[in-house]
Amino acid sequence: MGLKRANDQSTPPAANPAPDASRTQIRWLIRRDMEEVLLIERSSFEFPWTEEEFLCCLRQRNCIGTVAELDHKIVGFMIYELHKSMLRILNFAVASDIRRSGIGRQMVQRLIDKLSQQRRREIVLEVRETNVPAQLFFAESGFRAVTVLRKHYDDTCEDAYYMRYCLTDDSSVPFVPHNRISEYDAA
Repeated sequence: MGLKRANDQSTPPAANPAPDASRTQIRWLIRRDMEEVLLIERSSFEFPWTEEEFLCCLRQRNCIGTVAELDHKIVGFMIYELHKSMLRILNFAVASDIRRSGIGRQMVQRLIDKLSQQRRREIVLEVRETNVPAQLFFAESGFRAVTVLRKHYDDTCEDAYYMRYCLTDDSSVPFVPHNRISEYDAA
């Protein structure tokens, strides 16, 4: 009735070997990638983007789509916007069976490599308050939550954390409050 006998010598199933993330190619997202991207999107999020939402976003001049490809299979994607002084991640996911293998880190590093002292200096994104794995992933990648966006999403009343990666780390400079009232006392 579902119970094993004490002398049953069954062996546990072998774990899948971790993929070699160094073989991952990050390239532009093209139309024929959409089916695999949508599968990852649907399996990753409670409120996934539709194909039309992807296409509408990617038609914008400042919007870029990239995919991570491993052994001719799409294993992750990233949609981001180019702005004058920053990059903004709009959507980011790695296939659930390949997470924690370094592919997401490679995708983030690709964006960090696009930053420069002269032009774009930061990467920003919003993460749902309930998406703790994403919060931890981006925090480990050097992003810091800088504010809470109250009731940010249309589909729920959920808050979002606005996270930022800055090329020059301002977080190491301690905050020193400035008392403007004391300036008026001297007058």
